[in-house]
Amino acid sequence: MKILVIGSGGREHALVWKLRQSPRCSALFCAPGNAGTAALATNIPIPVTDLDGIADFAQREGIGLTVVGPDDALAGGLVDRLEARGLRAFGPTASAARLESSKIFAKEFMVRHGIPTARSGHFTRTAGALEFLEADTYPVVVKADGLALGKGVVIAADRREAEEAVRDMLDGGRFGDAGRRILIEEFLRGPEASIHAMIDGRHVLAFPAAQDHKRAGDGDTGPNTGGMGTFSPAPRAETISDRIRAEILDPFLAGLAADGILFRGMLFPGLMLTDSGPRVLEFNCRFGDPETQVLLPRLRSDLVDLCEAAIDGTLDRVAVEWDSRAAVCVILASDGYPGPYEKGLPIHGLDALAGREDVIVFHAGTALADGRVVTAGGRVLGVTALADTLAEAREKAYAAVKETGFAGARCRSDIASKGIEA
Repeated sequence: MKILVIGSGGREHALVWKLRQSPRCSALFCAPGNAGTAALATNIPIPVTDLDGIADFAQREGIGLTVVGPDDALAGGLVDRLEARGLRAFGPTASAARLESSKIFAKEFMVRHGIPTARSGHFTRTAGALEFLEADTYPVVVKADGLALGKGVVIAADRREAEEAVRDMLDGGRFGDAGRRILIEEFLRGPEASIHAMIDGRHVLAFPAAQDHKRAGDGDTGPNTGGMGTFSPAPRAETISDRIRAEILDPFLAGLAADGILFRGMLFPGLMLTDSGPRVLEFNCRFGDPETQVLLPRLRSDLVDLCEAAIDGTLDRVAVEWDSRAAVCVILASDGYPGPYEKGLPIHGLDALAGREDVIVFHAGTALADGRVVTAGGRVLGVTALADTLAEAREKAYAAVKETGFAGARCRSDIASKGIEA
């Protein structure tokens, strides 16, 4: 089977790495890919926004399975285009992907179907939003309704910051069309957890829990990022896995049926584990990044089989095997990220880590220049290590981080610390 992966980040490198292991994979392509995917697949220089170009390539090449990584390609209807040509794709249609592409749509879905989430209000006019803030307690969370590359969320510590965020989005057009409607939510407290579950429209196949680290600095300080590292399993979430299934995943499936939504693909709810129980922060309709970089190294089953079962509605017939070892991924980021940063810096030490069974380096923002691997993004590498315990995996990951890098490379020093404490 010929397989195509869409995207160019660390998530897509991890998907390529795992799909390459399937005996059913005869040829593997990645559009547009990065320097890491180029070592395992044929990179195709088609942007993820060129949906018709991707569909044309898949049809021309006879692709048997397309796995879509990024949210914007799903929201734009890439799966719809592929299915219209009789091609098989893993991921929800644009209509189902509204559960991620519109935070207001998702919030109304949660409220309608009794899925626990934060109290909120949504607005298109500044005056109404400011009036809502008068009755609120702080901090509050102000969110752009649409996709904003993971940056459309502001945690406002006081009224001034909240008003500034509202005006920036609704009046200043800070996030363009994505911020024409906004959501204002109560601030939830507790550890976060990332839950992944394959959905085939009728059945749920839950993955082990993972925990991301969104803030740029140690101790969860600094600005939000796309994720500075992750670990799996996440002990706090694992201890209440039955409750997460009963209160979130099962009602989600029932809600799909009640609303007539056909959802086939990966559901990735971001959760806050509050003192009152798990609460959904947001729905994502694809694999998480960097969560994928710890989940797929723990997956022993064939990912191709799982994707096809989700497409065919047969997840209830699938048995999944997981590696009992823990996994920790530490992100090496460019100096300045998530703000402006320099590109094109040579990366050293990759060869020294190649071929190790317990350490995998996933490329997130890299490119090839004159035969050398160079930086091409804010999050550059994800260094993942496997070991019998979280503490051992963390130690291995940070030891590997010291063997590779580039000028100005930085990382958080506390990835997985909370998991070890738990």
